[in-house]
Amino acid sequence: MKTIGVFTSGGDAPGMNACLRAVVRTALYEELRVVGVRRGYAGMLEGEFQKMDHTSVSNIIQFGGTVLKTGRSEEFLRPEARAKVAGLLRDEGIEGLVAIGGDGTFRGAHDLWAEHKMPIIGVPATIDNDVYGTDATIGYDSAVNTAVQAIDRIRDTAISHERLFFVEVMGRQAGFIALEVGAAGGAEMILLPEYDTSVEEVCETIKAGIAQGKTSSIVVVAEGDEEGGALEIARKVHRLTGIECRATILGHTQRGGNPTARDRVLASKLGAAAVRALMAGEADKMVGMAAGELSLTPLADTWGKKKPLDERLYELASILAA
Repeated sequence: MKTIGVFTSGGDAPGMNACLRAVVRTALYEELRVVGVRRGYAGMLEGEFQKMDHTSVSNIIQFGGTVLKTGRSEEFLRPEARAKVAGLLRDEGIEGLVAIGGDGTFRGAHDLWAEHKMPIIGVPATIDNDVYGTDATIGYDSAVNTAVQAIDRIRDTAISHERLFFVEVMGRQAGFIALEVGAAGGAEMILLPEYDTSVEEVCETIKAGIAQGKTSSIVVVAEGDEEGGALEIARKVHRLTGIECRATILGHTQRGGNPTARDRVLASKLGAAAVRALMAGEADKMVGMAAGELSLTPLADTWGKKKPLDERLYELASILAA
């Protein structure tokens, strides 16, 4: 193998730049030529390739986002589009790809391998942490820390005004962020898409806290909770209890900002491991970190198998919130 390509795709995550840096510099160390693909699969379809060297990734480890940009492509879902991409990649001399992203990125990578035998290694980069085969994804730690800092500030206001706040964090289909943020932020309740919690239960818990002398509370809500987002749940609770509620949606603030040291180190390890996996002849797999060790997981398993939440942390957060 003489030339590899690298791209970022899907939602951006803090640490993607650190991973790009590791991929490029590890490949150059191994005397490989490196080609960056701009704007993910969308750019791949347009042949948006650029040569990468040491200076291409200088002074980017500390920045959020991705210098290669990212994007989603409906067109890439069509087999004829993937055939076009395979031809463009081979015309560029690319013999293997490092795909930095989440499950949508990996589905596309798997199809490209299955249909055109383009060797691809995935690197998990998504704040949701919902990818099977790795304990943590790049960007997750940064997103959690961003949300916890926001909740600390909101709690100051909640205490001062003696109010109930519902704080919504990202996680439409997975509650990893909400669980860790709620536990770290001392939330009175954590509402997750994995567990059914009715508004009536929320009301009873809040009223029980008031009876114990609590004058303010924080409830963390994953955006995918079955009762709705923070705004909807706040309306329902107010209607049922008459308690004055406030709702805050943290939204895309969780995706931006400087990556934490933990994310920078994880990104560096996984980026280097992806290059070496390609050099060893691996394909259609994701590099991850499991129990402190580097691991390889078939791409189809990364979305086909369900990554479990930490049930013990969920139980502990409930006990400590009482």
